[in-house]
Amino acid sequence: MEVYYKHPWRISINEAREIQNKLRSQVILESSTPLKSIKTIAAADISYSLRDKNLFAAVVLFSFPGFKLISAKALKSEANFPYVPGYLSFREIPALISIFEGLNEDVDVILCDGHGIAHPRRFGIASHIGVILDKPSIGCAKSRLIGCYAEPSPEKEAHSNLFDGDEKIGIVLRTRKNVKPLFISPGHKLNFDDCRTIVLNCLSRYRIPEPLRFAHTYVNRIRMENQK
Repeated sequence: MEVYYKHPWRISINEAREIQNKLRSQVILESSTPLKSIKTIAAADISYSLRDKNLFAAVVLFSFPGFKLISAKALKSEANFPYVPGYLSFREIPALISIFEGLNEDVDVILCDGHGIAHPRRFGIASHIGVILDKPSIGCAKSRLIGCYAEPSPEKEAHSNLFDGDEKIGIVLRTRKNVKPLFISPGHKLNFDDCRTIVLNCLSRYRIPEPLRFAHTYVNRIRMENQK
């Protein structure tokens, strides 16, 4: 897979902020392809070493719909950026990009364990990786980073909007009855409604969409095997 935009990663917080502010203008919040044309969904996740500065990155690719596993790849890498909320993409994306660059299969949508535009500078990890790879992407986070919302009803598929002031930045989505909602936001080249529809169509019996759940399990298994 081709990387469409490259920038340095070993930089200061101030330089990282400048890159976010520059690249957020590239984010597109309209869907670039009809939902019926989506044939593959990739999920990206990171697991941190408990012993050192290393991290483990994983990208899994599934057919859509149906969720047949096409490929699962992981690698070990050193974390070269500090753990600072709002800037985690600079810590995590370099390893993920290395995996995406090695993929031979087409990727139609990328799911990220993190935020898209539901971010102080509207440029979370899903937006960052979507712009760099020029791919539709969705942020699917287990907790809120910023914004206010009304609690959705306890029923599955219930949702409410996430706002920062008057600006809509995401959707708070109940993926199972009486469980905590997820925070869904567009990363790149998808609108709010299509993000919600895709996530709902990725659900099985669990709170987390199936591709991300698989990626999480897979990357943690790789980490534990490497740290025996």
